[in-house]
Amino acid sequence: MVAVTVWNEYRHEREDSDAAAVYPNGIHETIAEALAADHDVRTATLDEPDHGLTADVLAATDVLLWWGHEAHDEVADGVAERVRDQVLEGMGFVPLHSAHYSKPFTRLMGTSCRLQYREDGETERLWVVDPGHPIADGLAESIALPETEMYGEPFDVPEPDRLVFVSWFAGGEVFRSGCCYRRGNGRIFYFRPGHETYPIYENEAVQRVLRNAVAWAAPTEGSPRTFGERE
Repeated sequence: MVAVTVWNEYRHEREDSDAAAVYPNGIHETIAEALAADHDVRTATLDEPDHGLTADVLAATDVLLWWGHEAHDEVADGVAERVRDQVLEGMGFVPLHSAHYSKPFTRLMGTSCRLQYREDGETERLWVVDPGHPIADGLAESIALPETEMYGEPFDVPEPDRLVFVSWFAGGEVFRSGCCYRRGNGRIFYFRPGHETYPIYENEAVQRVLRNAVAWAAPTEGSPRTFGERE
């Protein structure tokens, strides 16, 4: 089983009644429950010591899922760099929704990761544009989300190695919603859906994507990396 850590800043669900009604135990617990049948799952949150991401926790994590929104700046730089370094060494990383602005993701991308957005609760259709990719296993040709927040292009990230999903929104916008990257030995999958006031992580197809993403991002043996002067 893959060792998974689901990280959540866990602020909206404690401070906003709308978010609490959708995710009474926190987004992290909903995601963890969806993954628990197939993987060894633990959770961590912003207000724990070291944000719950000590060196020992990260060393024991095969794949880290990250959800953040309003408290990106409260993540300690040292913890963000610890996450980045662990990804470079081979840990999988799955930033979700507004985690495009998280410190670990922006450090790994090297760009601003800015985008357009609109909170309107309208329809999104998430199209599978790379049906042969493992993250698309078991999915239909699209996923319909009846209420969601719009994210629109331009999305200031490097060109993905593989693009698995493209979203269409009721306002006519499109967005690269499933982006795969390699950084060092680590695999990264950015997945767009997941606003805190919509029950998107309870959607069975979205949960299938998360399970597939964990399996894809899990570390592989590979070959040792050695650096420095060689005799």
